[in-house]
Amino acid sequence: MTKVRLAEKFATFSEHWSPRIAGELNGQHVKLVKFQGDFVWHHHADEDELFLVVHGAFRMDYRDGEGTELSLDVGEGEFVIVPRGVEHRPCAEQEVHVMLFEPAGTLNTGNVRSERTVEAP
Repeated sequence: MTKVRLAEKFATFSEHWSPRIAGELNGQHVKLVKFQGDFVWHHHADEDELFLVVHGAFRMDYRDGEGTELSLDVGEGEFVIVPRGVEHRPCAEQEVHVMLFEPAGTLNTGNVRSERTVEAP
């Protein structure tokens, strides 16, 4: 068993939108990522994702079943679960530190390939 100090782990990188694997349990990856700006619209056909804000705040934009755009503000100490199949886009005006819980092998850009796609975190 090892203890993970989140502040120390976040201090080891400065890149935005480039998740790092901090742990693994039951086929799930615990990833750390820094956001700033707008990400790409995407969805995950088979995976739910949990976004836990460690520092800062961000807005989760998402589209309902009819394509209507909605948003949800997520602050420090809060989390949001994006169900599989829901098109979404995290956006952060200021840098935010986020812990993700998602099945191992989940591609950060889901069904979209772009310059922000990280094949192997």
